[in-house]
Amino acid sequence: MIDWLVEPLRSTVVARALAELLLLGVVSGSLGSWIVLWRLSYSAESLAHGMLPGLVIAALAGVPLVIGGAAGLLVATLAIAAVGRVPRLGSDVAVSVVITTLLGLGVLLGLAPETPAGLDGILFGDVLGVSDGDLALTAAIVAVVLISLALLRPSLVVVGLDRLNAAALGRRPGAVDVALGLLLALATLVAVEDLGNLLVVAMLVGPAAAARLVTRRLTSMMLAATAIAVGASLVGIYASYHARLAAGASVTCALALAYVAALAARRLTAARRSASARA
Repeated sequence: MIDWLVEPLRSTVVARALAELLLLGVVSGSLGSWIVLWRLSYSAESLAHGMLPGLVIAALAGVPLVIGGAAGLLVATLAIAAVGRVPRLGSDVAVSVVITTLLGLGVLLGLAPETPAGLDGILFGDVLGVSDGDLALTAAIVAVVLISLALLRPSLVVVGLDRLNAAALGRRPGAVDVALGLLLALATLVAVEDLGNLLVVAMLVGPAAAARLVTRRLTSMMLAATAIAVGASLVGIYASYHARLAAGASVTCALALAYVAALAARRLTAARRSASARA
């Protein structure tokens, strides 16, 4: 049993992948909780899909994916703003039109016959390909996100609880929205290389969504979400190593199972309380 647990960690590739996922798990627990509470899950998914053409073009051009992802995010933001100005179209319609178009364009670029092999990693990630430089970059971005959230916490709480009267309390809802959106974009940008364009939202939203089902307080939710993300990362990495499965997909499946377990626990608790009340 000890050998079964220790064997994967002897590989530097697996050790780096696990360290990367643990860092992302910390971001998932903190930033992900705010994303769920502020109902920004759709925005998180939209950001990930909107950057796909930029990621593909960056891979074709041989430049860092971070640069392509940042360019993709900028194009998506400008396009959403432009479409949103069309009369009779709301912001939700603008997001849907732009993101589905960009996603389709990215898939066409990535799956075209003349496209070099290996770009499928953009869709599903390559957490086992993390380098020491990637790990250092992720650690730096995680530090930025955590420090920013600590500074923004009073404003996030005030705006979240009473958006209409937040200005009277010295908080600007618009500025808080922009700050949270930038942090979300930053986290998405760093996580997309590891888990891919299609799986990144599972890490950023899944643990917090599961924690929301079984906790009531914000701090408890963040701690539970972090624990779920870390646990799912461990399960996914060990499943990937011993069963020879795709690492990113294994972690994503573990996150999905954690959500199902949290949902079942919530319903079981509700059923017990209902039965006690009837008695």
